[in-house]
Amino acid sequence: MVRMLALVLALIVATTAFGAPPTVVSATPENGAVGVDPGTSEIVIVFDQAMSRGGMSIVGGGTTFPQITGQIRWRDTRTLVIPVKLEPGHEYQLSINNQRFTNFRNTKGEACVPYPIRFVTKSDGEDVETGMDFGPTIDRVVELMDTMYSHRDRLGLDWAEVMDEQREVLMGSLTPEAFANTLSFVLARARDKHILIRTPNGRRMTYIAPVAPNFNRMTLQKQLDSYTQASVTVFTGTTKDGGIPYLSVESFMRESEGDLDEAFAFIEAHKDAPAMIVDARFNSGGDETLAQGIAGCFVGESVPYAKHVSIDPDHPGEFLDPATRVLEPNTERPRFSGRVVVLTGPVTMSSCEAFVLMMKAAGATTVGAPTQGSSGNPRAYDLGHEITLLLPSWRAMTMGGEFFEGVGLAPDVEVEWPGGMHPARDPVLEKAIEVLKD
Repeated sequence: MVRMLALVLALIVATTAFGAPPTVVSATPENGAVGVDPGTSEIVIVFDQAMSRGGMSIVGGGTTFPQITGQIRWRDTRTLVIPVKLEPGHEYQLSINNQRFTNFRNTKGEACVPYPIRFVTKSDGEDVETGMDFGPTIDRVVELMDTMYSHRDRLGLDWAEVMDEQREVLMGSLTPEAFANTLSFVLARARDKHILIRTPNGRRMTYIAPVAPNFNRMTLQKQLDSYTQASVTVFTGTTKDGGIPYLSVESFMRESEGDLDEAFAFIEAHKDAPAMIVDARFNSGGDETLAQGIAGCFVGESVPYAKHVSIDPDHPGEFLDPATRVLEPNTERPRFSGRVVVLTGPVTMSSCEAFVLMMKAAGATTVGAPTQGSSGNPRAYDLGHEITLLLPSWRAMTMGGEFFEGVGLAPDVEVEWPGGMHPARDPVLEKAIEVLKD
């Protein structure tokens, strides 16, 4: 079992005069770096503002956490130096803060936005004859990125050039697993969470991005009565102010399908209420058909909610005409016809963004922060060597025809999230209550 480790050195928290939370502006080695010199003896982190020296959280665990060899020190008020010993041909992962450990703070006590760092060192066996030729696989990846990747034009990357930059490292892979691991770092250049790599040992994400959530469960609990975890993914309650039913569905993953029965039961129990708050801030997507099942409880007739254009499988590099997705009433489940506010934020992504569009089509008001802007409907491609590449096959749009990849969906009512580790209030929830009282 992988052990979670957090280096926590004292903690000083100030609770006044919050401003913009600190962020990491650079890391050396950088996140996603490939072929890092294993002789590198320091990881250097630079923040965008002066930091408190009262605490730190360098989070990670297991074999991918770098060996720290000495005293971690501040070079100046914004620069942290971590002495390390690295091994050749090895993947390393750590995070500056995460959602649980937040001891990196500025001088006002505001927690740094979590910043994951993932890199792989150069192998010392690149001259070893492996008997495997990964050249055709590299060429296949370039072809797929140019013709079957729906977001290929978003960042203007030349994938032939990107892959050629790392061809030597990729060709030096001693095993298919090592090749897949290095490829995952190379494809991180696309900054797309829906590009995935699958091998017999499991599935790899290629891109891990720092996200500052606009929620805190402890704060939320204080503002709700009867806050209950009804199932693994469903949380319910009522607001202390006005007794408005509150429902949070935190995943639409297919394996969570049975957990959604508790959401339907909650809707049934409150189907005659004049209003409901549906919280999508914790949900990063899954299966869109499960999202349709929930959203279908809030409509009495078919309504279009989103459009998309898909890569034409018969004409690589070209797109099919725009298609419209339609939400149908869920006639097998309870119907809620009162007013609805949906809470959104930067964790909301993928099929949950589709859910937000469904709920807007059903007449709901969205409150909070813009969603993450990440949708793709990945399609699988065989690369050989038991490696499968999953690439987004469509570009998602609103009903107005606006693409939102990398941009997100703006809420109807935007609410700023306060700084600090445990804010005293949840202004997003409070604004939702205010909207429903108007």
